[in-house]
Amino acid sequence: MEKTVIEVKNLRKYFGKTKAVDGISFDVVKGEIFGFLGPNGAGKSTTIRCLMDFIRPTSGTVSILGLDSFKDSVEIKKQLGYLPGNVKLYQKWTGNDHISFIESIRGQSKNVQSLIKRLDFDPTKKVKTLSSGNNQKLGLILSLMHNPKVLIMDEPTVALDPLLQNEIYSILDELKKNGTTVFMSSHNLPEVERVCDRAGIIKDGRLVGIENIEELYKKKIRKIEIRFKQKFHKNDFKLKDVEIVQDLPDGLVINVKGDINPLIKSVSKYNISDIEIAHATLEDVFLEFYGKK
Repeated sequence: MEKTVIEVKNLRKYFGKTKAVDGISFDVVKGEIFGFLGPNGAGKSTTIRCLMDFIRPTSGTVSILGLDSFKDSVEIKKQLGYLPGNVKLYQKWTGNDHISFIESIRGQSKNVQSLIKRLDFDPTKKVKTLSSGNNQKLGLILSLMHNPKVLIMDEPTVALDPLLQNEIYSILDELKKNGTTVFMSSHNLPEVERVCDRAGIIKDGRLVGIENIEELYKKKIRKIEIRFKQKFHKNDFKLKDVEIVQDLPDGLVINVKGDINPLIKSVSKYNISDIEIAHATLEDVFLEFYGKK
């Protein structure tokens, strides 16, 4: 049985009459990368602030590494790395100053130089001279430099160029292999699809779905493009759970929301020149939950 590392039960956080988080529950197991999706105002940051014990919930419980997130906050933070969505650092300090300060608290880091090299970061510069991307790099280094057992990240690749984003994805892959548990919020759906094992979707403070990324592709077929070698009858494809969304000069584009077998039976009557099947993506699921097409 997989070991639960983060467990959230019936978490609620109200600000006056505003329900920022409204009764969400989920768990994250050891070595899992769990994505947390939702637009601004959905409750992502409030949830993370409760996980980090920066604010106390109205009700509900959070446990990390088997410890109470509120009563055992100090002990948890010794084993946890955190990257906030808006990295705020001491403007007059250099990167090396920040690294030395963290090492004075948590001990010497064995991998900080490797991280500096991988992220192509100059630690001799003062924070006030850094671009937003380099500021983000320093935040990543500080959150990763002590090989945390749990990593909580809010928009980890924001402000990074595509090459460095891919480097972060490689680092996350390595952390997963080493058993690190990662909880990350993101607006970047392809990013979550690339690195996460599961993704929770939050809407108006409620968790409206948790999707297993691997199973997502097996779950349903969304769009099929068929091209025919001969004249075809469009009525043959007016079937249950089948929607014709586009007419092509030599074919059709079809959405399938249910059993594909009736469609296959109709297609088999014809000579086909080409057929393309696009599986469900995380973006499809996300837009379904948010009522958009």
